[in-house]
Amino acid sequence: MGRWTRQELEEALDVYTRTALQAGTSGDWNPWADLFTEDATYIEHLYGTFGGREAIRSWICKTMSEWPNHEMKYFPLEWVMIDEERGWVMAQVWNRMEDPGDGSLHQAYNFTLLKYAGNMQWSFEEDVYNPAHFQTMIKGWFEARKRCGKGREDG
Repeated sequence: MGRWTRQELEEALDVYTRTALQAGTSGDWNPWADLFTEDATYIEHLYGTFGGREAIRSWICKTMSEWPNHEMKYFPLEWVMIDEERGWVMAQVWNRMEDPGDGSLHQAYNFTLLKYAGNMQWSFEEDVYNPAHFQTMIKGWFEARKRCGKGREDG
């Protein structure tokens, strides 16, 4: 038997996904960073490995405030697997852009591994994805915005 119940792991994942949505739509990623332990490790294959909550905070706040990342606002889960024995959660996460103005959907996915540490906090996250898929998705999003008469950073 694992250290935490399935119910607690599901609740922690719900807090994580709700906080990501709030962060994406508000632009304030601080509450999301607070979901990690002080000594957490975050592995992001394009940006690198971050050690500690404050390094994670610094990276996520800077990265998600930049153009066009700040237009990536929604992070719905396609599927989730929970390993109750280890306290791990694995999921396919869609990284979805704001509507470019024509109602089209622009998103790319990553696989995320989260390791739970208790008290609604995570000690580890690793995101695995193909950056080329994100590049193609962003290019399509830019093209849709252009067709809608929006400039580079127009709302």
